[in-house]
Amino acid sequence: MGMMSAAVLFLTAMNAAIKIIGPDYHPAQVAFVRNLIAAVVIVPFILKSGGGRVLRTRRPWAHAARSLGGVIGNILFFYSFVRLPLVEVMVISQAVPVIVALLAAMILKEKVGWRRWGAIVTGFIGVIVTIDPVGSVEPATWAAVGGTALWAGTILMMRSLGRTESPYAVAFYYMVTGTIMTAALQPWIWQSIPWGTYILFFAAGVFGAFGQILMTYALKVADASVVSPFNYTAILWGLLFDLAIWGGGPTSNTIWGAAIITAAGLYLFRREALHRVRKNNNKV
Repeated sequence: MGMMSAAVLFLTAMNAAIKIIGPDYHPAQVAFVRNLIAAVVIVPFILKSGGGRVLRTRRPWAHAARSLGGVIGNILFFYSFVRLPLVEVMVISQAVPVIVALLAAMILKEKVGWRRWGAIVTGFIGVIVTIDPVGSVEPATWAAVGGTALWAGTILMMRSLGRTESPYAVAFYYMVTGTIMTAALQPWIWQSIPWGTYILFFAAGVFGAFGQILMTYALKVADASVVSPFNYTAILWGLLFDLAIWGGGPTSNTIWGAAIITAAGLYLFRREALHRVRKNNNKV
């Protein structure tokens, strides 16, 4: 639980650094520099933990698929972070457990009862309240929704990879593959970066690396139903960063949407925990 809470704080700090960097740089350039720095940062940890031994894998295509979804999702998120209040993007992103439950039912053919379907529908209502489709919806808002959907897909892949792969391998291959993917775009989008801005990029890379490692470890050593609710602390961190740096606060739609999405997500976690208990009791 401590690792998940720290991971969420690091990742929210990374997002705040990216928002400070501003709209002068293409989101794919931001993703490239962030991934490159993060890949370098985790190398000493890999060497200390056994070097190439912890990077051995028999699932390169699974790593590639996880990386592709993660990179596109990050680009969409980076675009939205610069153009929307941080807390608003954090609220939308908290629909991840709702989307994970939906994808598990559709793709993995998991059995979903009427209570879980009710929570899924409620969670999507919370997203609708947050984005307020009655008014004009900004492209950045749709980018946040798309990034959330892709992040939900990568969560399912991380759970699968975590059963057989080292947390360092999951984080390292994601960073390296993401760097290679975004490097291919740089000849067309690269903008020169002042040295002062490189400090923010470095901070974003470090925060992103630590966040990825801690989250992978948390999902590996504890049940997702136990640690995943701590993802909701991102709303609090996003609010605090908004207030401290930009002096802004959430709208009433964001507050109501956060309450609805959080309630739906926590209910899904509760149902998942009960389901696991019953499954284990039946095995006994």
